[in-house]
Amino acid sequence: MYRHIEESQTLLINTQSQVLEAQKKEIIKFGFGQSPFLPPEFVIDSLTKATYHKEYSSVQGDAQLRENISKFHEKHNGLVIKPENILIAPGSKILLFSILMAFEKADVLIPAPAWVSYEPQTKLAGHNSIHLATKYEERWRVTSATIREATKRKEHKTTIMILNYPGNPDGLTYTEQELIEIAKVAREMDILVISDEIYGLLTYSGDHHSFAKYYPEKTITTTGLSKWCGAGGWRLGVAMLYDTVAPEFKKALIGIASETYSCAPTPVQIAARTAYKDFELIKSYLTYQNEILYKIGIFCTEKLNASNIKVHEPQGGFYIFPDFSTHKEALAKKGILTSIQLCEQLLKDTGVAILPATAFGFEEKYLAARLAFVDFETPGIGKEFDLNRDCPKVVSGIQKICDWITAM
Repeated sequence: MYRHIEESQTLLINTQSQVLEAQKKEIIKFGFGQSPFLPPEFVIDSLTKATYHKEYSSVQGDAQLRENISKFHEKHNGLVIKPENILIAPGSKILLFSILMAFEKADVLIPAPAWVSYEPQTKLAGHNSIHLATKYEERWRVTSATIREATKRKEHKTTIMILNYPGNPDGLTYTEQELIEIAKVAREMDILVISDEIYGLLTYSGDHHSFAKYYPEKTITTTGLSKWCGAGGWRLGVAMLYDTVAPEFKKALIGIASETYSCAPTPVQIAARTAYKDFELIKSYLTYQNEILYKIGIFCTEKLNASNIKVHEPQGGFYIFPDFSTHKEALAKKGILTSIQLCEQLLKDTGVAILPATAFGFEEKYLAARLAFVDFETPGIGKEFDLNRDCPKVVSGIQKICDWITAM
């Protein structure tokens, strides 16, 4: 018998979109969360010059890179992590899985909505997944009360909780007070927290608070180049362990790495040295991205809310999580009863691809979806950004969704 593991919904929607495009159909890709920005030129140049490096690096990762990452994040938001407690891998996704695999049995608390791979990875690792229910009215935020209630369903001694903010799929972050409250209950219940901060540098305000600041004794922070540096296909992930990490746990992580991915690609690690060399060098690049993403996010939410599609304004990254439940009766008359049916019919009728709420931990009949507003070309640093000129597909796609729902 084989394991039953479905293809990642984010990769699946990208494939479906490509099939429709091959049929000469115009598709607006709001389904796949790939950064539209190129890495900085000096980082690209660094990769080009490093292509002759074909040697393996250490399993834990290039020493100079880990030193640079430590200094970079301390300057960015005061996160203090020793270089020897940093792990580098081909993407943060495999690091998340390696952390889960390092435990024999655990209960894994996963917020809903949550990134599509958290639960499948939990199942692959043989753990018990427990959803943390959230509400639109509470901005899809996890609370201390939510965590306490969820732990009543524990089956194992070890408890792990995964946080992700700014979030995929909602584009929202946590206030400092919210993080303090979550840290309090995590400490009380001895929970290992994996804080997935892959979008941390894309917090529009520039004021990102790492969870490890409030719970330093048992937080693993993950990040990488894919989102803030526009280098998803380069595959460079980072895990920052806490100072008091048990030697056996760290040894297990490196052991898993040595038996699976061996190391991150050496040329990419050398380019990453440049990307993480100095936070001050990268600030203008981050500001450029965040200003554009903020403008697009505000446009999308204002248009959708005007059509009575509930959605919160994003605070970082490039996602929003529209809630279509106010149109439940009208959609039902068209035979649309689930979020999968919603997305399939929208794609068929309009060519707009979004991802169903079921992929993010919701029951089938919850009529919501994730929208990644990334289908646009960037004008380049120093050039004025114009929404209609530079983002015609985003403008058109949002209008098509509004027209479609209004016609129901």
